[in-house]
Amino acid sequence: MKRERRRVMAGKSVRKEENKEAKKVLALLGSPRKKGNSAILAAQIAKGAKAAGAKVETVFLHGLKIAPCNSCYACQKKGSKGCAIKDAMQDLYPKLLAADAWVIASPVYWFTMSAQTKLFMDRCFALLAYGQDAFAGKRIAIAMSYGDADPFASGCVNALRTFQDAFRYAGAKIVGMVYGSALGAGEIRTNEPLMKAAEDLGKKLGRSLP
Repeated sequence: MKRERRRVMAGKSVRKEENKEAKKVLALLGSPRKKGNSAILAAQIAKGAKAAGAKVETVFLHGLKIAPCNSCYACQKKGSKGCAIKDAMQDLYPKLLAADAWVIASPVYWFTMSAQTKLFMDRCFALLAYGQDAFAGKRIAIAMSYGDADPFASGCVNALRTFQDAFRYAGAKIVGMVYGSALGAGEIRTNEPLMKAAEDLGKKLGRSLP
């Protein structure tokens, strides 16, 4: 009888583990280079997040047709069904909502984030139309690369502050940021401490998910 009870309890435990879904992390690459330095940092974060048990999906923003916000405010009107612009963001919005965490990776272009990343960020203005708590509880990790030796002189800090301001306003939490100097594609791999920091950030991100 006791043996049978233990078997039943063990079965319930296994089913409970099977039903426990892995947390979802959405990595958004804002560089036109799929294997550029910011993308490499994002991959390291993804590696760490997977090690922490998360499921990671990567989106290459440069490969999507995303139009700029046209300031029509359709997404902010009462009873709005979301953004009025019919482009690739319509497929991305559900993924953004479903993800428990985002990884945003961008190179520094002309003293701030890339145009691809800024387009994405601007269009996130409409996300609240899909749910008033769209950003609540979201965990964010930021990865950036820049050509100058100084994160201040390069404009990297400008971009980081933009992310901080935007997600503070929206109610999401930035878990951490990694950034470093690298100009040639793949050069950032030589910065071993930064590569480790990116992977550690991924683990931290994965473990921070409720």
